Amino acid sequence: MSTTPPLAKKSPKQLEKHGDIRIDDYYWMNDREDQEVLDYLNAENHYYAEMTKHTKDFQKELFQEMKSRIKEDDNSVPYKYNGYWYITRYEKGGEYPIYLRKKESLEAQDELLFDCNEMAKEHEFFNLRGVSVSPDNNLASFATDTVSRRQYTIQIKDLGTGKVFEDTIENTTGSSVWANDGETLFYAKKDPVTLRADKIYRHKLGTPASEDVLVFHEKDSTYNTFVYKTKSKKYLVIGSVSTLTSEYQILDADKPEGEFSIFSPREKGVEYSISHYNGNFFVLTNKDKATNFKLMQANDVQTTSEHWKEFIPHREEVLLEDIEIFKDHYVLAERENGLNRLEVVRWDGADSYYLPFESETYVAGASVNVDFNTNTFRYYYNEMGAPYAIIDFDMDTKSKTILKELEVLGGKFDKNNYRTKRVWATARDGVKVPISMVYHKDVKFDGKSPLLQYAYGSYGSTIDPYFSSIRLSLLDRGFIYAIAHVRGGEYLGRKWYEDGKLLHKKNTFTDFVDCSKFLVDQNYTSPEHLYASGGSAGGLLMGAIINLEPELYNGVIAAVPFVDVVTTMLDDSIPLTTSEYDEWGNPNEKEFYDYMKSYSPYDNVEPVSYPNLYVSTGLHDSQVQYWEPAKWVAKLRELKTGDNLLFLDTNMDAGHGGASGRFESLKETAKEYTFILDLEGKL
Repeated sequence: MSTTPPLAKKSPKQLEKHGDIRIDDYYWMNDREDQEVLDYLNAENHYYAEMTKHTKDFQKELFQEMKSRIKEDDNSVPYKYNGYWYITRYEKGGEYPIYLRKKESLEAQDELLFDCNEMAKEHEFFNLRGVSVSPDNNLASFATDTVSRRQYTIQIKDLGTGKVFEDTIENTTGSSVWANDGETLFYAKKDPVTLRADKIYRHKLGTPASEDVLVFHEKDSTYNTFVYKTKSKKYLVIGSVSTLTSEYQILDADKPEGEFSIFSPREKGVEYSISHYNGNFFVLTNKDKATNFKLMQANDVQTTSEHWKEFIPHREEVLLEDIEIFKDHYVLAERENGLNRLEVVRWDGADSYYLPFESETYVAGASVNVDFNTNTFRYYYNEMGAPYAIIDFDMDTKSKTILKELEVLGGKFDKNNYRTKRVWATARDGVKVPISMVYHKDVKFDGKSPLLQYAYGSYGSTIDPYFSSIRLSLLDRGFIYAIAHVRGGEYLGRKWYEDGKLLHKKNTFTDFVDCSKFLVDQNYTSPEHLYASGGSAGGLLMGAIINLEPELYNGVIAAVPFVDVVTTMLDDSIPLTTSEYDEWGNPNEKEFYDYMKSYSPYDNVEPVSYPNLYVSTGLHDSQVQYWEPAKWVAKLRELKTGDNLLFLDTNMDAGHGGASGRFESLKETAKEYTFILDLEGKL
């Protein structure tokens, strides 16, 4: 274990803003074409490999253990759309899905749409997305990314002959939608530098992409744009959204060469989304200070906000998250006290009821519901200690059919061996923060049990208490797993998000720390056995907590961490920057600059003894550039005291989501788990 860690060269660069000077010794790392940068990343990879050589066999065993629980030859639950049943299949030994369909009957012959295993053969990374079948069922547009920069190339396939047309559209989001004529395709294109989706184009089948017509250009750099078709198939919709504001445009899907019209003009701070049914639009919005959202109604002709009529009022204690529309019913997805609720309502008002859920550690929500003319609502349900189920629910008879339950293979899993609970920690400002926990029934709460605490805490993204068969590898080795529902997510409603962003961002970090201290105080664990994990914006959380409380955790996993907050948010050429001012603030304004600088992990590294750290990144990451974690680790190496481990593990072939294969990604999880299991002496 005497391998010497790499020391990055220091090349001081002066950065000045608002009269404040920062010296960045590792700024030079932000050039992925520079051989010196690649040499440094490879040196860190070599150091990590050498220092963990003794764990390699265990990593392989752990990978096989996690893989063995997953059914390799598996099918998705079929769903019917426009006369065809669509199925996703995995075959034994295959890393990627196979997309199939059957005409009218599940007994019909398979029609192969895409075999991603074949398509991925020549690529280290492969992702297919955005499959969109034409109204006549003869064609499918699809998109592929073979770099992991989330820049997708759209192509079109004849589903009868298998021929792929010459039409090739590059640098898109991957999503596309057909007009009702089955010949016209709409898609969103990205700015090649910032990767912001800023343009909507119209493509005519059989013509070169160079002739595509620009139908909308979103010029405000804080917005992204996209296009889709309403479930009623009547309208094409262009959306423009920023973190806090949204705007939509609509066009009759039968008239693809017409002009899109504004549904309701954007108003700063007003968010809305639209669904169409029977000559009316239903608008989910926070207008008029409806913090937890309400549902409004507008007719096809008068769509601007002054014509909206209240359909479901705003409720202080209930977050209205979504609406699913069917011919005779609609289903509301709500959240109360952190828990998912699904309310089924008849349009004629004859009946309304909630689906019954009993646990406090469950996840429930709408599954695939593409068919408008049905009385069946498909939803998913799982508890933190029990696998998910896909359920078809008859909204008239109120009967349910479990279509599929996740199989945990290997013969060792018994859901009765696990316990779940939800506890509430008191944050330093008196606010109660919920924590969802799962553990093996034999675990003792004596302060000696290892505990892995996870959180995300940004963008209003809620981490629900979901089941994971992979996580069993920790639970069966005595770990407690805890999800801290910190502010910055939306677990307790929209205000929970508002209180963890912009100039309240530090609540996210202190909530996590206060949850950790609560778990220690309640004897679930101790600092010697406490671990923390988070990725992307959750990686920022990891960087912030180790600056706040470096001795509270024995080990921390920071995946693709956003840690150089000030420098990144000042660089509007970096993907995502301008669209995120509403989340983090605009550091061109001094108030936000000063606040960001006070918590930015990279800017606050100090000569203290940090926990053992495993940091991962991808060279082609488009969301959090690889140089953020690389610079952070270099600075930590320079300043940290003590002998705790510090690893930087860079995937030289992948981006933000890591490896693309179904099982390849398990190898990355095996690395993370091995890191903390090694610290616990459990290899």
